[in-house]
Amino acid sequence: EGKGKKRSSLHDFKKTGELMLIKVNKTLEVKTKLLNTTEQCAKRCSRNKGLSFTCKAFAYDRVTKRCHWLSFNSLTNGVRKKQDHAFDLYEKKDYVRNCIIGKGADYKGTVSVTRSGIQCQAWNSMIPHEH
Repeated sequence: EGKGKKRSSLHDFKKTGELMLIKVNKTLEVKTKLLNTTEQCAKRCSRNKGLSFTCKAFAYDRVTKRCHWLSFNSLTNGVRKKQDHAFDLYEKKDYVRNCIIGKGADYKGTVSVTRSGIQCQAWNSMIPHEH
């Protein structure tokens, strides 16, 4: 990053234009607020500021300038995608990425099998290998 330039919070998100997520599972949480920019939405989601849940994504309504923070993403069970021209969906890359970077300490994706198809060992298990 260049000197004096702040890193945009939006870099941590994957953007999908004209898409909204609809929760079918009623236990999933959403919080909304009027905000002027997607950058402001991204900062709040990254910091979980004022949210009672871990923010995994947000949808920004370009017409009403309303941010919808989501406790889920497009890979969550009980969620369906809806084409909507007013919205842009931003999902935290850590939760939708299906690759491991470095040693994988921060991995939050959904892959649970090795490249050869073997089921991964659970983190809370010491069998067959110790951590």
